[in-house]
Amino acid sequence: MVARRWLLGAGCATVLSACGFQLRRPPDFAFKSVYFAASESSPLAAELRRNLQSVEGMQVLTGVRPGEGVDVVLDLQPERRDKVVVGQSASGQVREFVLRTRVTFGLRTLAGRSLIASTELMQQRDFTFNESAALAKEAEEALLYRDIQADLVQQLMRRLAAVKAI
Repeated sequence: MVARRWLLGAGCATVLSACGFQLRRPPDFAFKSVYFAASESSPLAAELRRNLQSVEGMQVLTGVRPGEGVDVVLDLQPERRDKVVVGQSASGQVREFVLRTRVTFGLRTLAGRSLIASTELMQQRDFTFNESAALAKEAEEALLYRDIQADLVQQLMRRLAAVKAI
């Protein structure tokens, strides 16, 4: 009986180790310093900057103009938020929205060679609305926009990590 349990446990461990499963690791970037050209007031830009600064060995520079020693320049346009009505009741009251956030970014070398052409990313979430719970729905909307922002930052980080040569 003990031998069966041991064999079953060893078999499960063998199957799991053979599937290629790995824990998520921090991204590995081809560059070590980035000039971050983005709006200072953008919450998405601030979160992306924090994520880049958390990468070990990464130097994130901001300011008026990129200087020598910068590997790449990340151009990030301010995000655009849309709130589109997609559902109404028979009396014309709004019942459902789609919340969208779009951001355009590009990555280039200091010399101007494009590593990632200008690309637009978009995330959207469905949002039901009820005027009797307007304050709660307002808080839910803010939470959904924060969730969209976090997803966009993760997409941006994966795309930046996909650049293999400078």
